[in-house]
Amino acid sequence: MQLGVNVPNFGPGTDPGVLRGWARTVEGLGYDLLMVSDHVAVTPDVAERYPEPFHEPFTTLSWLAALTTRVRLGTTVLVLPYREPLLTARMAAGLDRLSGGRLVLGVGTGWARQEFAALGVPFAERGRLADACLRVLRESGPAGVPVWVGGQSPAALRRAARFGDAWHPLRLTLSAMRAVLAAHPLPGFAPRVAFRLTAEPVTGPDRPAGTGTLEQVLDDLRQLRALGAQAVVLDPYHGDPEETRRPEAAWRDLAAVAAHRKETA
Repeated sequence: MQLGVNVPNFGPGTDPGVLRGWARTVEGLGYDLLMVSDHVAVTPDVAERYPEPFHEPFTTLSWLAALTTRVRLGTTVLVLPYREPLLTARMAAGLDRLSGGRLVLGVGTGWARQEFAALGVPFAERGRLADACLRVLRESGPAGVPVWVGGQSPAALRRAARFGDAWHPLRLTLSAMRAVLAAHPLPGFAPRVAFRLTAEPVTGPDRPAGTGTLEQVLDDLRQLRALGAQAVVLDPYHGDPEETRRPEAAWRDLAAVAAHRKETA
């Protein structure tokens, strides 16, 4: 099972030096994937969660490709309705080619109504637009690039089964993921989990996978591997933009998990 990191490409602390530090840390610790998020227009609903500067993912990953040699590069998730399908396919193909075949394309339909309005994209049509883009990606996109489809609605699961190489749920509990996998035939499984190490155990049925003591998190990873996950992406951002100024705490936690890599591989 591969392990990846969702690197913050937004927030007041995310300058080129910090992004370079993230790349060196993720690759240096032996992680398999470095992934970033996507927003185009940082409208108030987006800025409340993910404030400026927000670095565009294709540009950011192209720059990071030149700073790394081994780690795979991806999106978690690219909002498909925001871009014209052929342009998306061409940008993905270019990034994959220039990075030496290292692209992983996590995709979704989006949630920010104000951002859709700013871009002139009908929010109610986002599912149809995403499906149209996925059809173009499958027909004209780069061959061999894994497509991970996010979301847990019935429509998202159908989309994952039809177009995806894996279902890519975001920040769910183990029980929620287990229930979906038991009820739906899906082509693969590559979740993103809410990564935070704590000194004391985190209890309760609502505990997100990836959150708790080191032993809890390692056990979560073992359980996800048993559920068939081919990759797990650790998401160390927890909603406070000031966290982006202090990445060292997340780097220490990632190093702790990396030290136990053989237990979850």
